[in-house]
Amino acid sequence: MSDAPGPRNGRARKHPPTRAEFEAGFADIEAQVRARNEKINARSGRNLGMAVLVGLALGGSLLASLLIIKGLFMLFAAVLLVVTAFELTTALRTAGRDVPRVPIIIAALAAVPGSFFSLDELTAFFGLPESPDVVAVERDGLHWLVILGGMLLVSIWRLAEQLAPGRRTSLRDLGKDLAAGIFVMGYVVFLASFAVVLTASEGGQFWTLAFLIVVVSTDVGAYASGLRFGKHPMAPTISPKKTWEGFAGAAIIATIAGVLLAIFMLHKPWWVGVILAVTMLITAVSGDLAESLIKRDLGIKDISSWLPGHGGLLDRLDSILLSAPVAYALFLIFT
Repeated sequence: MSDAPGPRNGRARKHPPTRAEFEAGFADIEAQVRARNEKINARSGRNLGMAVLVGLALGGSLLASLLIIKGLFMLFAAVLLVVTAFELTTALRTAGRDVPRVPIIIAALAAVPGSFFSLDELTAFFGLPESPDVVAVERDGLHWLVILGGMLLVSIWRLAEQLAPGRRTSLRDLGKDLAAGIFVMGYVVFLASFAVVLTASEGGQFWTLAFLIVVVSTDVGAYASGLRFGKHPMAPTISPKKTWEGFAGAAIIATIAGVLLAIFMLHKPWWVGVILAVTMLITAVSGDLAESLIKRDLGIKDISSWLPGHGGLLDRLDSILLSAPVAYALFLIFT
């Protein structure tokens, strides 16, 4: 008889996998993950992994600007406003509209301090002498003046370009160019600037954070529910991937987020959270559909392509644009 030890419990001893077997198994797992990701990306219309990473980076920057130093939100908002306005202006120029980009950028930059400070605060900030002859303008009033001044600057700039021999166009095209410039100022700069006005208000940074969380919850709820249960398109001619099942999921998640935020962060009754959720749901979905309609009219899939997994910055802020002025109105009502 041999003295060599036999197998325990009647089972043969397994040899550790060879390097080739390990690499083959890893390649098989990688192929399965890639195939699943491609299926999800094809159904959702974007690179989910990159979208999550970019979203986390933007969200982290936003939290830092709102909760650490409120003034940092001005820098954050200035970058978002300039890039978003530049994206839409470039898309309109690609579609044949001669919208001047330089005055758009100037107006977008001016809208941030004009929405964050009152006239007295700006005077003190820049160290200018106070004058009894200057009529004090509250923050909201200065906000409107800066926006209207920006629209006027963009229009005058385009009219000045019309005087150059090589830039002259028909009066019909000139009118379309002027309307396109005012549209960029109204749709992007004016609507987004309400988030700055809200943040600058006393305690407003928490309302800004609350309405942004609800809007993001709406987007996440619609995405997850639509991906899993979506069968009935909501607006097939405008945005084929949006479904009523996704809308229902967005409503549920937004309501839960709104109630929790109202109670624990805004210190308001639960029904204020329901109102916040319902209004943000309507404005977020409407803003998303409005931007989809703009892209459809321009004949493009994304406003730009520099933001991995998201397209352009405007493609991610479309839900926020219409929500910002409504959130500010709710802040005035309930505070």
